[in-house]
This record gives sequence, structure tokens and C-alpha cells, in this order.
Amino acid sequence: MKTVLLYKSNSEHERQALDYLRDFTAQTGKTLPTLNPDSPEGADLCRLYDIMQFPTILVTDNDGHMQQLWSGDHLPTYSEVSYYVEGPTR
Repeated sequence: MKTVLLYKSNSEHERQALDYLRDFTAQTGKTLPTLNPDSPEGADLCRLYDIMQFPTILVTDNDGHMQQLWSGDHLPTYSEVSYYVEGPTR
């Protein structure tokens, strides 16, 4: 499984994303990878999965098939995402 939080720096939703990341790590001990949707890799993911709202948490299997997608004000609980994120922070 691959899990990533997509959000744009210096945007109106940056604070929501940073708060979610901080609280996620504090409650689960895991780090949620992030990606800027304006980067080449981020733009490719947004086109491929039709992501137009941020922040977005995307979960794919190892073959790239979407498993879960949460966007905007409808972000999941930390325990829901923790299921998909590998290993504790180091």
C-alpha cells in the first residue's frame, strides 16, 4: 500500500493539512508522506486519479489501483489512515 497526503504549500488549506499531519503523528507514531500537487509527480497523480480538491489523502495498492480517497473537509480519522501507513516514525 502507498499512502500520501497531497496539499499545496502557501495555500488556504495548508494549515488544515499541517494540523492533520501533526496530530496524525502524535496519535499514531507514524509519519504520513506528503506530496505537492504542483510537483511533476503530484501533478501526475492528480491527473491519474482526478484529484481537484485539497488536502487529499490517497491510498493505492502496490500496482497503483486506488483503494481509498479522502478530500477537503472530509478527511478520515487518524486510525482509518493509520491502517494504511507503514511502520512507526523513527
